[in-house]
Amino acid sequence: MGFHHGLSAEAYDRQYTNKALIKRIVDYFKPHKTKLIFVAIVVILQGFTGSIPYLLVSKVLDEGAAARPDDRILAILVGAVILIEVLGYVFFYIQQRLMARVTADVYRSLATDAFAASMEQDLAFHDKLSSGRIVSRITGDTEDFITLIRLTMSVLSSVMQSIIVAIILLRTEWRLALMLFIFVPIVIGMVAGYRKVARRVTTRGMRAMANVNATVKETISGISVAKNFRQEESIYADFQHSNKTSYDVNVKRGFVLSIVFPTMRTLSGISIALLVYFGALTVEQGLITAGAWYLILLSSERFLMPILSMTSYWAQVQTGFAAAERIFALIDAEHTVVQTNDLPAQTLHGDIVFENVHFSYGVGAEVLENFNLHIKPGENLAIVGHTGAGKSSIARLISRFYEFQEGKILIDGTDIREFDIDSLRQQMGVVTQVPFLFEGTVEENIRFAQPDITREEILALAHEIGEGEWLETLTNGLDTNVGERGAKISMGQRQLVALMRVLAREPAIFILDEATASIDPFTETQIQHALNLILSQSTSVLIAHRLSTVKSADRIIVLDHGGIIEEGTHDALLEAGGTYAELYNTYFRHQSLEYVEEAGKFLK
Repeated sequence: MGFHHGLSAEAYDRQYTNKALIKRIVDYFKPHKTKLIFVAIVVILQGFTGSIPYLLVSKVLDEGAAARPDDRILAILVGAVILIEVLGYVFFYIQQRLMARVTADVYRSLATDAFAASMEQDLAFHDKLSSGRIVSRITGDTEDFITLIRLTMSVLSSVMQSIIVAIILLRTEWRLALMLFIFVPIVIGMVAGYRKVARRVTTRGMRAMANVNATVKETISGISVAKNFRQEESIYADFQHSNKTSYDVNVKRGFVLSIVFPTMRTLSGISIALLVYFGALTVEQGLITAGAWYLILLSSERFLMPILSMTSYWAQVQTGFAAAERIFALIDAEHTVVQTNDLPAQTLHGDIVFENVHFSYGVGAEVLENFNLHIKPGENLAIVGHTGAGKSSIARLISRFYEFQEGKILIDGTDIREFDIDSLRQQMGVVTQVPFLFEGTVEENIRFAQPDITREEILALAHEIGEGEWLETLTNGLDTNVGERGAKISMGQRQLVALMRVLAREPAIFILDEATASIDPFTETQIQHALNLILSQSTSVLIAHRLSTVKSADRIIVLDHGGIIEEGTHDALLEAGGTYAELYNTYFRHQSLEYVEEAGKFLK
């Protein structure tokens, strides 16, 4: 690990111009056009209320210099100033309420789009990328983006007031006003010069923080493994490294961004000093009154305030733009799985054909090379082979989780890429080796696959598996809380819940990816009941390390380096004495109940 570990861009990252970013941001505000128009009106009114007191005070000064002002008139002017300030507060309150609602709606829309984009991405996308970094974009970056919006709206409000003040300055003494206006292009030039450097260091800082988040998320998820192997110190060291890198990068970022505001502050101070000097000369020469000079001095402060605000918020602005770039990159990330048409996968028969398929997970050796396979409708096909032979790859290609590079995969005679992916997956049921269960009850997890299924139907399905005995092993039956990732129930119970989800869907194509590898032979009996129910009504692809699953298959194929080297029934392949027989004697035979019973007798 070097200093810059975790700071490189993700594969889907891209750079956007400020114009493109602003256009995307504006698109999120278009649904709130009416509220924004009302905000603009309130801001204009606020600008007038902010400027009128200066005019009134200037008038009082000029009247006082000429003669003693009338007490009644003075009282009226003071009352008017107070009233105008109250109105200004009311306008400001209305503006803040409206903007709070608008920014909240934009935040929700942006977070929703980012989350939806990540959910719609292919499994390949999530396999290659850290979930912690994706979460960082959906949550942290979205919040940073909204901070930018809040600051922008605040600055725009001040800019509107500055325009009104600029008009007053030009009408009072245009020469002094122009002296102040020279400050503006200097600021714009400096800001433009800092922009690229600031964006770069800000993006690196956010990547470093995302790396910290990813480390924390991974550690929390695998805390049991860390404690089991007593690796807390090692993991803590990894966290310290990520945290130190984030610290170093963000210190540099803070240094770069902190230069801007002091520079602008100094330049504005120089502008005010020059304005005081030349203004005094102008008053002395009788070109303007003392009240007008006072008006110019106070108005200049209000004119410069939004410019100084922009520079003081420069770090947050750059953070917001960098966050927007990262969020839009996630939303715009291209899908790797190709869909050439949107044909609905209505009632499939499950006829699956691989024609000269080439597949690899990236740069490197192909997992499947010129692969051919025909799975007949209703057939239960078992796939066996050593680790890395390509078994799971076949399952992932059928499920459309990954995209193959060459060849064809046909389902019922139609190219798999022509089907609408969502429609196709509705016809499939997949159970993996370690099934994922969501926090909630057993019933809720089963209903996840088929939301409209009733409790009575779930109970009926449950009693078809070993007469429902597995339900009795659960604390509260269907109402048992499974905990995070299913941690409160056993692995066998998780597998049964996962199989129940598939039964509820009644898929045309069923894929079992080594789902019984971690189950003891006795628990497997109940699981086999559930499997038999599914196998009887679907085309099935069984990638299994358990004898019972393989033995009951209609056909078994043996893979080696992405190619089929043997195929046939269990008995025929054993009789042939090839690779399958070797796998059987090495992995499968000892799993049989007869073998277990014989081993038990021997131990006695």
